[in-house]
Amino acid sequence: MNTLVTGGSGLVGSAIESYFKPSSKQLNLMHVEDIIRYITLNKIDSIIHCAAKVGGIKANSDHLGEFFYKNVIMNTNLLHAAHETGVKKVVSFMSTCVFSDDVEYPLTPCQIHMGEPHPSNYAYAYAKRMLEVRSRAYRDQYGSNFVTVIPCNIYGPNDNFNLDTSHVLPAIFRKIYLGKCLQENNWDAIIRDINQRPLDQIIDLSSNIQVLAGLEKYGINENSIEIWGSGKPLREFLWADDLADACLYLMEKINFKDLYENNKEIRNTHINIGSSEEISIKDLAMLIKNIIGYKGSFIFNTTKPDGTFKKTIDSSKINSFGWKNKVSLREGIKRIYSWYIA
Repeated sequence: MNTLVTGGSGLVGSAIESYFKPSSKQLNLMHVEDIIRYITLNKIDSIIHCAAKVGGIKANSDHLGEFFYKNVIMNTNLLHAAHETGVKKVVSFMSTCVFSDDVEYPLTPCQIHMGEPHPSNYAYAYAKRMLEVRSRAYRDQYGSNFVTVIPCNIYGPNDNFNLDTSHVLPAIFRKIYLGKCLQENNWDAIIRDINQRPLDQIIDLSSNIQVLAGLEKYGINENSIEIWGSGKPLREFLWADDLADACLYLMEKINFKDLYENNKEIRNTHINIGSSEEISIKDLAMLIKNIIGYKGSFIFNTTKPDGTFKKTIDSSKINSFGWKNKVSLREGIKRIYSWYIA
């Protein structure tokens, strides 16, 4: 297959691209004509759709309209272009945020449209729900081989470590790393880190006092690290290369027709992809702290939102097809640390 990977510059897309070419780093998904032209010129016959406008709790809350608009338009354009050009297979990524807080855990495919998404990211969540609806509509009307998947929280090299927009694991990781650098008085490492990944609250790197004041605004200190929320919410994390491996498995071995039985109504056919390894935010922070070697304490700021209390998924469907993840959370964080400081 000649496979297009959308969102190739992101965490998931960059991992998947080790298996599939070409990429779409220069492809603007906001314009359907551009997508049709790209697919036609490059003779694309399969697509892995990872591209999305994403962010953590703060970014989602601050940009509700933008997140909804851009995600709906990108998803609509991509699937329509795939249909118009006769693409044989599309695997599209959704998110665990589509699920309501009120459903039972672990999350199963039949719960995707039950209840309201969490208020902190409802716009992004509804846009992702519509991706499943749109994929199902094309399958129902045209018989399109459009498969939707929901991974748990993904982490790995090339993640977003911007403390204003990142997800929970890379944000906590970077805070703890910078806290350790402060403890060791390692200003070369601090300045190098901020030069590579600029922080909005730190403009003047020539003054250690200004840098310390900026880090303080992010809750980063020599002796303590501030973490949003209570630390009690439960999450599940999957190494990005494991997700890439799952995508290869899906492209080669699983089609839409395999996801429903005996000509029943075609619903709830998406596939969850997870590690089945549940951990609280507090325990995640402790795990990262121990791996990095930070000796300070944590301050859990309960005036900030926790988000959805629990996000763990039932991956039994893809496990039943013969796939299972390989990298544990502890091993993955060790690999992140080695990559980050290299």
